[in-house]
Amino acid sequence: MWLYLAVLVGLYYLLRWYRERQVVSNLRDKYVFITGCDSGFGNQLARQLDLRGLRVLAACLTEKGAEQLRDRTSDRLQTVILDVTKTESIAAATQWIKERVGDRGLWGLVNNAGIAVPVAPNEWLTKQDFMKILNVNLLGVIEVTLSLLPLVRKARGRVVNVSSVMGRVCLFGGGYCISKYGVEAFSDSLRRELSHFGVKVAIIEPGFFKTTVTSTKVHSQEFQEAWDRASPEIKEIYGEKYLASCMKSIKLLKKSYTEDLSLVTDCMEHALTACHPRTRYSAGWDAKLFYLPMSYMPAFLVDAMIDWRSPKPAKGM
Repeated sequence: MWLYLAVLVGLYYLLRWYRERQVVSNLRDKYVFITGCDSGFGNQLARQLDLRGLRVLAACLTEKGAEQLRDRTSDRLQTVILDVTKTESIAAATQWIKERVGDRGLWGLVNNAGIAVPVAPNEWLTKQDFMKILNVNLLGVIEVTLSLLPLVRKARGRVVNVSSVMGRVCLFGGGYCISKYGVEAFSDSLRRELSHFGVKVAIIEPGFFKTTVTSTKVHSQEFQEAWDRASPEIKEIYGEKYLASCMKSIKLLKKSYTEDLSLVTDCMEHALTACHPRTRYSAGWDAKLFYLPMSYMPAFLVDAMIDWRSPKPAKGM
């Protein structure tokens, strides 16, 4: 019995390997639009797809980022300035894309732009702190996607949304995890709706990687600022020792960051170029071996694991 089961499992993975190796034809004629290309995953993916021969339309927040990207790529790659929090900027970028793709439509949309701060205990933060992240990571993703869906549908193309392992397991307060849980839900509903039109939707769930978004210097600064703005009551409840422990933990995080960004961009590329892309991609060994299994554990066990490693407030139980 166990032999038959092993054979069946082996055949399943062999079939999946074969299906996932099949590549979409005529890639050089296909347009892909990527947000957040100033640095990090978006920047590397733009260069990677450009080398592959696709027609990359790269959105950058700054002209400096756009210029640096153009200097490192071929003449096929084109850039546009985009602030995903501003409707007028999205509308202008959408028109710019329409003029370039024409009747061919947009093969790929990669919603990569994102921020991660401020992150702190929820009661240290204000509504504006939450909205700062949600406007980029969730509402920006939604508005960009809705604006470009007619072009993607025309090409029967792909939507690739960058979520996070923090969209499966919430380890800290603030808007970041909320935004990524939202991206997961939006992507799931979108995938089911667009399947009727031949459009595929994939979710990328990276672990912890070394990018500007995960800069420990920025995280420490934002955490300190959230503490400085907190009320005297909050400071008394949590205590200076709690602050010091959290700041130490943030600085230690950089030791766990993976530096090889291609582990993420290879997943993105596969989602765009494979005939049979996956629904979800877990990028990084921490995502595969720790956070993904953790997301399937009972809540009480996850709570205990997180509590065991977390600093304790001065007036806590």
